Amino acid sequence: MLDFTPVREKRMTVAELCAGLSIDDLRALTNEMIDAMLALIADCTDEDVVFQPVDPNADDPFAATPEEAGAAWTLAHVIVHTTASAEESAFLAAEMARGVPNHGRSRYEVPWQSVTTIEQCRHRLEESRRMRLASLEMWPDQPHFEICYMPWRGAGEVNCVGRFVLGLFHDDDHLGQIAEIVRQARESA
Repeated sequence: MLDFTPVREKRMTVAELCAGLSIDDLRALTNEMIDAMLALIADCTDEDVVFQPVDPNADDPFAATPEEAGAAWTLAHVIVHTTASAEESAFLAAEMARGVPNHGRSRYEVPWQSVTTIEQCRHRLEESRRMRLASLEMWPDQPHFEICYMPWRGAGEVNCVGRFVLGLFHDDDHLGQIAEIVRQARESA
């Protein structure tokens, strides 16, 4: 998997990290990430999916209600959130690769409250794998690597490869959270 540490420490830009990555690399990195998430939840049960962990740093400025803004995320919530973000990156990357300048968001997140079983979590991850890999099939033989934009202030410009990798970066940001939820759920069982 990619080591995002230099990007997090602002010693490298996402574009620098992505330099030289091919579409085949993006496929392999996607499979590695989904496999890593599946491995983290391999021994989980339905109870673990809805287990309410403790997270003193919980802060969701985009929460649907004020009560949810400070609530720790369940395993279901993290899984649907990470998959939605990575899918958004994949689809925006496909548009950029086809020569379409970035025009905003392209996001749908499965309502986390509807995910109550470990099988649903596994299905969501496999569905996301399929969608992300399928998005790479939409890239033309000669991608428009020159189409770039800055996803947020200070991020540096990214092209289609960088946009795709931002989804993996976001997934990577949540791996520790998934592991911690699983740990807490196992200890409470």
